[in-house]
Amino acid sequence: MDFNSLVDRRNTNSYKWDKYSEDVLPLWVADMDFEVAQPIKIALQKIVDHGVIGYSRTPDELVEIVMQRLKTRHNWDIKKEWIVWLPGLVPGLHTATQCVSDDFYSVMTSTPVYRPFLEAADMGKRRLQDIPFVWQNQRWEMDFEEMERTANPSTKLYMLCNPHNPNGRVFSKEELEKLSDFCVKNDLFICSDEIHCDLILDETKEHISIASLNKEIEKRSITLLAPSKTFNIAGLGCSLAIIPDEELRDRFEKKKYGMMPMLSAFAMESALAAYKDSEDWRLEMLKYLKGNHEYLLNEINKIPGLKMEPLEATYLAWVNYESTGIEDFVSVLERFGVGVQDASIFGGKWYFRLNFATQRANLEEAIKRIKKALNVI
Repeated sequence: MDFNSLVDRRNTNSYKWDKYSEDVLPLWVADMDFEVAQPIKIALQKIVDHGVIGYSRTPDELVEIVMQRLKTRHNWDIKKEWIVWLPGLVPGLHTATQCVSDDFYSVMTSTPVYRPFLEAADMGKRRLQDIPFVWQNQRWEMDFEEMERTANPSTKLYMLCNPHNPNGRVFSKEELEKLSDFCVKNDLFICSDEIHCDLILDETKEHISIASLNKEIEKRSITLLAPSKTFNIAGLGCSLAIIPDEELRDRFEKKKYGMMPMLSAFAMESALAAYKDSEDWRLEMLKYLKGNHEYLLNEINKIPGLKMEPLEATYLAWVNYESTGIEDFVSVLERFGVGVQDASIFGGKWYFRLNFATQRANLEEAIKRIKKALNVI
């Protein structure tokens, strides 16, 4: 578990590292530069050694571990039939928006937000209702007043990202209860992406699944989870939806059928090894991320024109560059050898997102290049 050890990912067909030329340090897409936990390697090698890669069923042990994990970590008792396995969380977002209604309807979410939310909410017979976050109480908050003004009979679904990507919030019980009341009052379903729930940086915060709050919101909910971001196995494609309501789950399954492949043995066995045997790795990785977060927070806020607020969760820094006066700042950074994502991708502006789940040496180099881009000595 030496997270400082550099791993050369160039020329491996890496979606992250092979996007740019070799003079650009890629800190954009949300995948880590750390080797996976040893139990995951062993599980994958066991499949390779067996030599037959056929269709696979979901291991009973994986189902039980997911159920136990939700009970102990989310305080949520679920039934095994509520689980729908998926080859990725993004397909889950799109399926959620498709299963709510076959008629034209509106999907509400708070922005800026993970780009697939915007795509899933504004495709086909769906119209996006994007409500900007407001900065108050020293944190980003959902604008419930604007949400109430915007909601109308066409609004049928609210899409939540918790912990939030890209602003890093872990929403409090009070906020989630308010959102639950809003959805019940306006007769909305809710799709909650909780893929970053095991990446809490602020030890005073606790992840809460909104579906666990009460039975009313539970029956309206689609909760999306995956081990991929936490254990760095996104390329293997193992995600799941928890859908308590039988009718909603049936519609979800029908929309999913024939459009998504079965999960591979590699996907399911790696998920099992992650959840069952890789907790020590997760805790050490989280310590390393906290150190990277503190380093980046300190260094970014020393640079004139840039501002970063502390994150409560995730490994995705959200950095304001408005005071630089440079509108196309992300392109400037790329010219100086740092690849990040602009807020426009997430439905925002004047921010960039930077993935700090990488070796400290990479972050130190990135800071040097960012300073150079702004002529900071």
